[in-house]
Amino acid sequence: MLKDITIGQYFPGNSPVHRLDPRMKLVLTTVYIVMLFIASTPLSLVVGILFLAVVYPVSRVPVGMMIRSIKPIIPIILLTGILNMFFIDGDILWQWWILKITDRGLTMAVLMSVRIICLIAGTSLLTYTTSPIALTDGLEQLFGPLKRFRVPVHEVAMMMTIALRFIPTLIEETDKIMSAQKARGADLESGGIMQRVRALIPILIPLFVSAFRRAEELALAMECRCYHGGENRTRMHVLRMGAIDAVSFIFTGACLAGVILVNIYGAGWL
Repeated sequence: MLKDITIGQYFPGNSPVHRLDPRMKLVLTTVYIVMLFIASTPLSLVVGILFLAVVYPVSRVPVGMMIRSIKPIIPIILLTGILNMFFIDGDILWQWWILKITDRGLTMAVLMSVRIICLIAGTSLLTYTTSPIALTDGLEQLFGPLKRFRVPVHEVAMMMTIALRFIPTLIEETDKIMSAQKARGADLESGGIMQRVRALIPILIPLFVSAFRRAEELALAMECRCYHGGENRTRMHVLRMGAIDAVSFIFTGACLAGVILVNIYGAGWL
């Protein structure tokens, strides 16, 4: 299961999505999240699904990576679907004791489950197609106006990017520690809840020690290279938006407008 977590991983490539300005990718990702949450009907949510169906082939990111990003959240999807299915009022389709399935609950269960899947798949595409350095530059320039209010924009952007970058590293480290503990005879999969929680202690302690050690090594390396934040910093690659960014913005805006129109007039189309 740990190997299926792909948050923070970068998939190198030269697709149109990879070549997008990181600032534009951050804006489009935000617009896509808004698009998913304002989609109030199954028909309007189809627009968000079609958006992914277009963007993923253009990005040339393997579909397997999208599936891997969804697998770790399957328990959350199931729990969300069950809660919506059994605890939303409507016309009763099935009932047993205090449990009941309604038509509106069934619709909301499907709607919320698909929304979560699209949310994870869409936001994962940002890290799949954007290198950590480009993501840092994009965040820093996008929130640049906040510097007038003495907000340490560069430091915040750097911390966020480093945190994303270290997720795969810590997952790999966790997998190694678990394998080492199993080789020593540790039982991590059987017993009750409390027993499993106690079995995690030999994993969490070395993981925290390793994380602090890596953080200290990174801080020492940055200090040895005379890193002083974003002050007077130059860039080898200056961010510039081009025609492909404009086309992507128009396409995403059209999808957002489509979701709004379907929400308003969709009932009359069915």
